[in-house]
Amino acid sequence: MWRDEGVEDEETLSALLEASKTREGRAALSDALADTLHLLPASPAPLLLLRLRLLRNLLAGDALNQGTFVLLSGPAAVVSAALALPALPPDLARAALQALGNAALGGDRHREAVWDALFPGALRELARVRDAGVLDPLCMVLDTCCSGDGGRGRVEELCHEDLGLPVLVELVATASRLGHKEEWLEWLLFKICVEEEKFEALFAALDSTDGGESGDGFSAKHAFLMGTLSKCLTERPEEVSISNSFALHVFNILKHAAETLDFTCRGSSALPTGCPGIDVLGYSLVLLKDICAWEPSSSETEAPVDSLLQAGLVKRLLKYLGELEPPSTIRKAMAKEQGDQQPALATAKVCPYNGYRRDLVAVIANCLHGRKQVQDEVRQLNGIMLLLQQCVIDEGNAYLREWGLLAVRYLLEENEENQKEVSELQMQEPILTPEVAELGLRVEIDKKTGHPKLVNSS
Repeated sequence: MWRDEGVEDEETLSALLEASKTREGRAALSDALADTLHLLPASPAPLLLLRLRLLRNLLAGDALNQGTFVLLSGPAAVVSAALALPALPPDLARAALQALGNAALGGDRHREAVWDALFPGALRELARVRDAGVLDPLCMVLDTCCSGDGGRGRVEELCHEDLGLPVLVELVATASRLGHKEEWLEWLLFKICVEEEKFEALFAALDSTDGGESGDGFSAKHAFLMGTLSKCLTERPEEVSISNSFALHVFNILKHAAETLDFTCRGSSALPTGCPGIDVLGYSLVLLKDICAWEPSSSETEAPVDSLLQAGLVKRLLKYLGELEPPSTIRKAMAKEQGDQQPALATAKVCPYNGYRRDLVAVIANCLHGRKQVQDEVRQLNGIMLLLQQCVIDEGNAYLREWGLLAVRYLLEENEENQKEVSELQMQEPILTPEVAELGLRVEIDKKTGHPKLVNSS
């Protein structure tokens, strides 16, 4: 058995560390685990770092070492030794968390021991280390501990207003400052906010005390959280489950942002813009676009888009779209005919970021798909002409024409009332704007499918 009698040095530890990188080496060094734990409290920082890395390696996929580590109260020993230093170096915090993460993978008993050692005080201290190398293993530990038989209870603790939420706030604050985008963090936040339905609590806890707030009350932390959730949903829609409550909370955030932002200054960049309020607005729309396209795996489960429609989503989006100035191609055509005498444009709102108009139309298009009640609602709200006007190229809104054409296609499919209204509009100059007319847009029934489509007759 390997024993340290006070003569061990960095060279010896480095050799052990190298040997522990292989499965055979870890098995041969299993007796070293107890001695390493025993020496942690008295270790100066350089040796403590090496010993934590040794523990990390010994615990990597070795069930025997993982069990011994928990039996000897290893999680508490690691946390105590790391936090005993006057200032916690990032590389040392990273090694400690990697060791705890490897131990937590051993099973429910291991996760419980790691959680008890960390929650809540140690977690908050580790989350305050503003280093990307620390944030990733910390999120891995949290994600692992929130899985398994006791995972739901630990999620509840993590979302506790006084104990757990401050930890999540520190995580988001650190990540937003560092621009951290690793998967462990993304999926931890998605699990907490979407799958466990704690989005409202976390969003409310992200106040504007970080100095990055805007006049609308949103902070960089809010924008980071919304962007992270949007990224997860966009990239892996088939791997997630979306609740009605999450969808409605996102809708409420969109309404608040739209009502408080200044729409008099035209945006010059796409998301993220660096302005928290504008980014929250934009990411809310991107989330709603994907939520409205998401379908539950079970036919017995209500799609969240249904709740959004009942809450007035389409009416609200048409309102926002109608308040905007026309797309650039239509404005140019109007200028040719009317010159500078365009009083309606003087009070119209402008897009606060590149893509805002397109995102509005995209959400509407996804709401329209296969839903006659939405088709009828758009007509009843006098929104058909408004959507036709989006079938053009617009500066600052890439792919607006494509989304506009898709929205109009969904608007007309198997809906005779809407087809009739568009046909009548085609006969009523100058209701159709010159630019739309120049595109030669008309409704035509596809002979193969029987579905209406917009075609270019020029």
